Amino acid sequence: MESGEIRILVVDDEMVVRDSLASWFEEEGYEVGTAASGKEALQRMQEGSWDIGLLDIKMPGMDGLELQRKMKEIDPAVQIIIMTAYASVQTAVDALKDGAYDYIVKPFDPDQLVHIIRNATEHKKLSADSERLRRKVDEETEEQTVIGESAQMRRVMELVRQVARTDSTVLILGESGTGKELIARAIHNHSPRRYMPIVTVNCGALPEGILESELFGHEKGAFTGAQYKRKGKFELADGGTIFLDEISDISSKTQSDLLRVLEEKKITRVGGNREIVVDFRVIAATNRDLAGSVKEGRFRQDLYYRLNVFSIELAPLRERPEDILPIARHFLKKFNLAMGRQVKGFTPDTERKLIAHDWPGNVRELENAIERAYVVSEADLIGAYCLPFSDEAGISGNKVESLTEVEKKHIEKALLKTGWNISRAAKLLEIDRVTLYNKIKKFDLQRPE
Repeated sequence: MESGEIRILVVDDEMVVRDSLASWFEEEGYEVGTAASGKEALQRMQEGSWDIGLLDIKMPGMDGLELQRKMKEIDPAVQIIIMTAYASVQTAVDALKDGAYDYIVKPFDPDQLVHIIRNATEHKKLSADSERLRRKVDEETEEQTVIGESAQMRRVMELVRQVARTDSTVLILGESGTGKELIARAIHNHSPRRYMPIVTVNCGALPEGILESELFGHEKGAFTGAQYKRKGKFELADGGTIFLDEISDISSKTQSDLLRVLEEKKITRVGGNREIVVDFRVIAATNRDLAGSVKEGRFRQDLYYRLNVFSIELAPLRERPEDILPIARHFLKKFNLAMGRQVKGFTPDTERKLIAHDWPGNVRELENAIERAYVVSEADLIGAYCLPFSDEAGISGNKVESLTEVEKKHIEKALLKTGWNISRAAKLLEIDRVTLYNKIKKFDLQRPE
């Protein structure tokens, strides 16, 4: 913020102090107002906004501490600087505890005072930026709602709202593709931790040694190839949430290590001996019968109880058919935004086939089916023949299109839409540029002259 954009209100019962301070700040380019008492200062606060209040702590009637509280009630964003004599420094410290930005002791050093004002100005700007970011996070998390109109999903969202307010560990159960990570993010986004990161770990995709390093980090030289010290996922999630997907797949050793971390909220990096305190909330998920794994001796009972403080079970899509069309329309809107088209919806026959399908892959399969149908369709409404499980899918005469051919056409459309701009096309396709170059080479795609 430029100095000319900053308004400073000087409040002091001594006219000499008011006038000299006003002169200093006006020379620096600030807009300055003055008030001889707390009552007059509050009147000026009602007339217009002020960025910084410079308040004398000893004034007849209303002193600086009381004035500070009242000014903050009117405008919490105003930055207060207390002016004090040596005898009342402790009172100024008390003012800091009540929310003052800083204090300065009389007689003033003009350079020091200008420096404090500049710092207060920067602090106000950072506070405003932080508030804008918070509002943006709130807006984005409101948009990241879970789609579903069924009684099962309404109950799930009720549970999400209940548990989000707490710091309890949550275990999400459900078949693959039911949206367990989306529910985990919904819990995080509705929690007090929403301004901190949510870190996801796919426990089933990593071997034991690599998973250990991923979770807890490692020190330089801890193992072959460990050339640098690295923070683990628990450290990265400090202050936020860690989502442990496919938790049922971790080894006995990792189960033991994880239990200790959950109980103590401390981690030790691989190859290190220093305990690091971390603050995190755990949400875990599995598509398996974890209670059954405990009975069979494949999963620690004590860890199961530690994870299963609060559980949410997601019904498969085939058990909530009323959610299929709302989710399908959500994906259609998503692809319209990504591809710049305006496909309006589905034909009645397409909708019937979507509802009739049993969706063994759940929401993930539905998204893939809508994307495939979107690529194949040339009309305003997606016909049933575009669906991958339709009897007519991919048929041209007697020939059935292969998935390779569908992929090729999809890439061609993205390239044509972006004028063969590789970076933009890769972004549309949600792949990196190297992958796109390899696909172009694989399908022998040629840029039109």
